[in-house]
Amino acid sequence: MGMRDMSRLIIISNRVSATTSGGSGSQGGLAVALSAALRESGGIWFGWSGAETQKFTGHINLQRNVGVTTATIDLEAQDIDEYYNGYANRTLWPLFHFRTDLAEYKRGFAGGYERVNARFADTVSPLLEADDLIWVNDYHLMPLGRELRQRGWKNRIGFFLHIPWPPMRLLLSLPSHRELVESLFAYDVIGFQTHDGVETFLDYARGELHADIGDNGVVTHEGQSVRVIACPIGIDTADFVISANGPVAREVHRRMRISANDRTMIIGVDRLDYSKGLQERFLGYERFLAAHPSVQEDIFLLQIAPPSRSDVQSYQEIRATLDGLSGRINGEFADAEWVPIRYVNKGYPREQLAGMYRAARIGLVTPLRDGMNLVAKEYVAAQDPQNPGVLILSRFAGAAEQLTDALLVNPHSPEEIADALAGALAMPLDERVARWRAMMDNIEQEDVIWWRRKFTDALSNTLSN
Repeated sequence: MGMRDMSRLIIISNRVSATTSGGSGSQGGLAVALSAALRESGGIWFGWSGAETQKFTGHINLQRNVGVTTATIDLEAQDIDEYYNGYANRTLWPLFHFRTDLAEYKRGFAGGYERVNARFADTVSPLLEADDLIWVNDYHLMPLGRELRQRGWKNRIGFFLHIPWPPMRLLLSLPSHRELVESLFAYDVIGFQTHDGVETFLDYARGELHADIGDNGVVTHEGQSVRVIACPIGIDTADFVISANGPVAREVHRRMRISANDRTMIIGVDRLDYSKGLQERFLGYERFLAAHPSVQEDIFLLQIAPPSRSDVQSYQEIRATLDGLSGRINGEFADAEWVPIRYVNKGYPREQLAGMYRAARIGLVTPLRDGMNLVAKEYVAAQDPQNPGVLILSRFAGAAEQLTDALLVNPHSPEEIADALAGALAMPLDERVARWRAMMDNIEQEDVIWWRRKFTDALSNTLSN
């Protein structure tokens, strides 16, 4: 298919991560996959630069890097405060992760969210052409499709939600829930990470909007139809396997083995966020240590948790809690030669992580709620096929729908985490290999390129409204 036979792809997301060089480096797999699609179609990736400006001008910074065009705008302090720190991360994020207790509803937040979505629509409009495919990503930009329609755009416009969709009874606690969901009917396709996400969305459409649910996931409300699909995101598996076998990963793996000093390593890698279940993980690990004194000094947990959103109060609180918890557990169990938890508040590039994953006998991924969780998939992809580690995975991560051969646990139960750790340490090689192989097959088939194609195929093929 030649470049001009296909529509241009216009990707719109809160932040733009341009590929800086040909290699992946510390690139997320998402950026790699989307960049490939943008190169093929001659498209544009549009979003906020992450920078602040005194006065919003709508000035667009256009850049081309390795064949990918990015277009970014700066926002003013009030926009960042109300739209990003406010509505996106203090209202929608906690609510969609089942933490109604942490969700804040302030009229200014909602106003800022509407204003920035309108600004996105105004500034991207001059870049658009009539036959572009427009792909809007994530909870920051749910009303953007409606804003584009109001400006006269008739294009195929799709929306993908990277985080979970909450059950109806939780969503009803959002003051403008109906308006928010109705705005989604401006899209042609809505993608969710899981079948569970599709079902909970359809529950709301049925129960609250009395929408008509047709076959093939087509939902019609007040004359507008949208197709709803489950489209789980993957990692760039082939590239990650190359990374895991590359010189950087091998060197990190070697150094981790030396520093482990013949002890078995358990690894957790998570952004410091209350949805990730870090407290529960530490408590489950503590329960395991208390129940198995004989193996205590033979194992340790490496928890990598780079801080995020540090200007939001609830994030400062979780950091303080985890500092206290890790200190208490280490104080209770450590001796002069051994510390049970190595708790590290910084991030590492993908190549280095790949080496750490490979050195770990157990990958511990226990979010209380997660749209997908790509760490689970990276852990599997990094393993040595001859001697793979064991993945312990929360059943509330989107990845649990695909990775059914992980040891699935309820992260709210310290006993289940402790039992899974004991089971993983005792698991014989043939069972480890069989479980790993089944998970690896899924990760290789449903990788990030599969995900992108599945979504863009649905978007280009759905009949117009």
